[in-house]
Amino acid sequence: MSDLALPAIGLGTSGMTGDECVESVRAALETGYRHIDTAQMYDNEPAVGAGIRLADVDREDVVLASKVHPENLAYEDAKRTAEESLVRLGVDRLDMLYVHWPTNAYEAEETLRAMDELHDAGVTRHVCVSNFTPELLDEARDILDADIAANQVECHPLLPQDELRADAAEDGHTLVGYAPLGQGKIFDVPELQQVAERHSTSPAAVCIAWAIRKDALVPIPKASTEEHLEANVAASRLELTDEDMATIDGIEEQRRLIDPDRAAWNQ
Repeated sequence: MSDLALPAIGLGTSGMTGDECVESVRAALETGYRHIDTAQMYDNEPAVGAGIRLADVDREDVVLASKVHPENLAYEDAKRTAEESLVRLGVDRLDMLYVHWPTNAYEAEETLRAMDELHDAGVTRHVCVSNFTPELLDEARDILDADIAANQVECHPLLPQDELRADAAEDGHTLVGYAPLGQGKIFDVPELQQVAERHSTSPAAVCIAWAIRKDALVPIPKASTEEHLEANVAASRLELTDEDMATIDGIEEQRRLIDPDRAAWNQ
């Protein structure tokens, strides 16, 4: 069982680069976020690192996560590029290092051996995986010496990931949910609108509050403005009732919004 303890909400940075990313990370930390998520694939590690340094927050109080690109998952490449991520971020270690997608150069034995060695060498405090199915999680647990601290997957009211959440709760790791707002495509779902109206809030706030109420689930919404950052933090304090949760969980439509075949190269 992993000893990783994550804040209720984190900041996703996919799609943000340059000054926008620097400012978003700085503002997020000064707004109260303490979990920042990036990846080699996002091409923004230098900007994320700059935002962390600019923020009036102690680095030791920040949970910093990055991910090894699918092209870099061969044993030697994974070890080399993880070290390069430290340089780009300007830090001496990561708190979380993910296998980003189990595709392309991913070979369980070799990739996970590299992750164990990176953990043992102090490059990362925690070994994590992303977009892993229950079967791939079982395989990884059999291979790894380190505990799996987190599995990051698409998760929102139209894709609640019940099986993966149950696995996380039983195993003692965290399910980190990306795209928790459904990329804005689920705000017209009647059930979400109904719950939002009960609380005089937005469907976006409801999505975040729903995720936080779920066992073993931590959402990492993206936000590039202080207004949205503050709104997400406020949403984390929204208290949904059991009736609200039942309404959301009763949504019949189930839909994956991010195509796995394309997302491994475009997330």
